[in-house]
Parts: sequence; structure tokens; C-alpha cells
Amino acid sequence: MSAILKANWNYPTTVWAGPGRIAELPAACARLAIKRALLVTDEGLRDAPMVRRACELVPGSALFARVRGNPVAANIEDGLAAYRAGAHDGVIAFGGGSALDAGKVIAFMSGQTRPLWDFEDVGDWWTRAEPRGIAPIIAVPTTAGTGSEVGRAGVVVNEATHQKKIIFHPQMMPGVVISDPELTVGLPPAITAATGMDAFVHCFEAFCAPGFHPLADGVALEGMRLIQTYLPRACDNGKDLEARSRMLAAASMGATAFQKGLGGVHAIAHPVGAHFNTHHGLTNAVVLPYVIMHNRRAIESQLPVIARTLNLPGEPFAAVFDWVLGFRKRLRIPHSLAEIGVPLSNPDTIGHEASLDPSAAGNPLPTDAAGYARIFRSAVKGALDLAG
Repeated sequence: MSAILKANWNYPTTVWAGPGRIAELPAACARLAIKRALLVTDEGLRDAPMVRRACELVPGSALFARVRGNPVAANIEDGLAAYRAGAHDGVIAFGGGSALDAGKVIAFMSGQTRPLWDFEDVGDWWTRAEPRGIAPIIAVPTTAGTGSEVGRAGVVVNEATHQKKIIFHPQMMPGVVISDPELTVGLPPAITAATGMDAFVHCFEAFCAPGFHPLADGVALEGMRLIQTYLPRACDNGKDLEARSRMLAAASMGATAFQKGLGGVHAIAHPVGAHFNTHHGLTNAVVLPYVIMHNRRAIESQLPVIARTLNLPGEPFAAVFDWVLGFRKRLRIPHSLAEIGVPLSNPDTIGHEASLDPSAAGNPLPTDAAGYARIFRSAVKGALDLAG
């Protein structure tokens, strides 16, 4: 096993990576001039020892843990109230993608006067924000999946419309990321698999998205290779720090790569998660092969590179497609959306919302609402032959 070394990265932001680096949280606060931090995490981590320790490391900090698995606007409003009541001057976003997203959005909104939905990722709406009102952010991921720690956006559910909305601003990028694999050791295999597949989908969709972005393409390919090698190890042995550290890197790589674009998997997963409260990474993992099949004619020319990167012999499309199915099975990912509690009750609604999702713009094959509804029906039924 190769040595696990500490490293400092500055792409796309400053990342302090390596075991035990959570101890440097006070230094991260000092670097960003944060004296009264609000530590934002999700409901499931409220009483976790690592959260208590993080709070103890930063005197003057306070804990806000009212964040759902799919954050809603009320979570942001409650967090803002706590931020202002405590006269805080920065946010430590601590946890999985939901906590990281919520923490970033709370920091973003802390000095804004316009309502949250005015900053949805539509056109140049981000220019409506007052940049001086954005609080500094430290991100501490405890799962290896969303890569939200290196992202400039947060996903929030609008409960009135049951839609996931992306809130975006360039200054939502955390100033320091502490990527400590020891914080992910306790993740159970199922969550490790689901979050890891989320990172894989980020890399895969980014590579297949149209446009010329060789930096994103290179990062995406290496992210896929790391996940192929290390995700099964992390699932089999949660204490494998090398595997955990490589998966944290791959998660950040996926989010770095998808500045190029995402695609149909995310376009469908967002409304499915909003309507049925499914785990985002697991939803992506289930939907992936159905979208691959749908996009076949648009992505076949790109799959030889992915096949070579993953060392897959044979005809490239079949090799990659069969590997994805086998990899999901190896990780015990369900084959259909029905298996994770998603009914075939409103395919037209899901298709319509998927077609409007910002991720749909990056799908290699332009797809209308009817096309997305067809993919959704296939994924609920587990029928790959209906996805094309």
C-alpha cells in the first residue's frame, strides 16, 4: 500500500488534504479571519463526536444542525436567523452534500437583502447579489460524493413547487477545504457506495458533456479511474484510509470537472429527489445506465477514451455499459427506482421538470420532456430496453 501523504492543493480552491487535518480547523478560521463561526451540519450529525470536537476546536463557535437530507428553504431561513442572532462572521459547512450546500447558502445569504429564489442559477441572476455580504466559508466533507466542498452553488428544495433549485454565486466557493479521510471512516457501506457513485456520475457526465474543456476532461477521467479502484475497497473496509482519501479526492475532482456540464442523470435525479425525498447519490447511481442507453448515439465516440482509462477490453460502448452495470451490482446498488421507493405516479411531471433542470443543458443528446419521462419510466421499471 502506498504511503498516505499530506498535501496542499489550490485548484479550484485551497484544499488541506490528509488524515488528521481537522486539527487545523483553527488555522483555517484564522486564515479567513473567522472569529465567531457558525458550524452548519445536518440533523444526523448533530450529536456526532467529530462535530463536538470541531466545535471544541473553535472557541466562540455555535452549532446549527437543522438541515434535512434534501435541504429546504426553511432550513436556510432558520440558519440565517441563527447566524444573525449569534453575530457570526463565517460558516464552517461540515458534513455531506446537504450540510455543505446549506452552509454555503447560509453564508451567501447572510448579507443579502433580496429573497433566496432571486439568486437561482438562471442567466446572470447571480449578479443581483451584494458580494460584500457573502461570509467566508470553510468546508469539511464527511462523505466522498457531491464534491460540494469545491463548488460555487448549493441545491435547495422549493417546497411550494417541489423543485430543487440551484443557488449560484462565484464567491460561494469555500476559502479553505479540510479533506480529512478520518472523518469518513464511519460511513456505512451503503452510504459509501451511493456517495461514491455520485462522484462517478459527476465525472462521467462532465466528460460526456458537449464543448471543449480539456482541463475538466482530464480531471474527470482520473476521477473515474480512482473511483473504479478505490470505491470497492472503501465499501469493503471502511477503515482503509488510503481508499477513503482517494475517494475524497475523486469527489472533489467530480465537482471540479462538472463546471463543464452535467446531463440527463442529474436532470432526472433532481426532481425525483424533490418529489420522493430519495438520496441524491443513490438516485444518480440507479438512473445512470438508463441515461447512458438513451444517449448512446451521442456519446459512442467518447467512450473509447473512458474504456481505455478503465482498462476495459472489447467494443467500447458495450464494455463501459456492462462495466457500469457490474460495478453497481458489486456495490449493491439497486437496479430500479422502484426498489428505492419511487412510484410510477407522475412521469410527465418528472419529465417536464427534468427538461427544465439546468443540468439538462449539458446532456449530449438534446432531450425533451417526453424523452425524460420515457427514461424515468424505464428507470422505475428497471427496463433498459425502454430507455432508448
